[in-house]
Amino acid sequence: MTEVRGGPRHGGGFDRASLSDIGRHHSSHAPRIPKYYKLKELLVELIQSLPPGSPLPPERALAEKYETSRTTVRQALAELVVEGRLQRIQGKGTFVAKPKVSQELQLVSYTSDMRHHGLRPETRILEAGYVSADEHLATLLGIRPGGRVLRVHRLRLADGEPMSIDTSHLPARRFPGLRRELPRHHSLYETLATAYDVHLTEAEETIETVLATPHDAQLLGVDVGLPMLLLSRHAFDTTGQPVEWAQSLYRGDRYKFITRLRRH
Repeated sequence: MTEVRGGPRHGGGFDRASLSDIGRHHSSHAPRIPKYYKLKELLVELIQSLPPGSPLPPERALAEKYETSRTTVRQALAELVVEGRLQRIQGKGTFVAKPKVSQELQLVSYTSDMRHHGLRPETRILEAGYVSADEHLATLLGIRPGGRVLRVHRLRLADGEPMSIDTSHLPARRFPGLRRELPRHHSLYETLATAYDVHLTEAEETIETVLATPHDAQLLGVDVGLPMLLLSRHAFDTTGQPVEWAQSLYRGDRYKFITRLRRH
């Protein structure tokens, strides 16, 4: 384990460390490194020496320790939160984050995937109701424009921690009573298989980045503007019929996606 110069001592004290020590041996031709970035490098070393869940000292203590301003400290901490190295909990402080959940891009339910990672999955149905399909949604689900669509809005948790927000759309006519069936099963895909004998075998997915809105941030317990991963899924059954159009908003600080590529 790397020895962290100026790290915490027994009893909560801290040695002083100057940011000028970082980059002292850089070439004179090297680009100038911002002060907050130098501090960030020191904090990364500190984080790596601590177990997940460990509290970081307050901003004022870090500013005194590294002989810099609280503004510089705040900027360095903010980037580390965005990168998922730190977790900020309102009213409690800043803590070393747990490792990100690595999710392989494959057609499995959230429940199965979390169990695979040794985490306890939980789904809270925020809303389940019917909407009329516009032309775009009708095309995606293979129904006529204006047809009834069941929209299911869910909050996903792992070991009690909010992880993602999912919104699924399914053709109501094909799945009568689905809204009543959902609470009886662990997952949507399990419901489709058990109650309707429909199995998903293929999907097209796209991933892009968005920023957490105030509403999303409140549901997920994160800062407004935190980078999020938006995954859009168009899923099909064994006969090739479209079954679901879904969008899932994953916390960028807690998730990373993995895929395996093969050259043909």
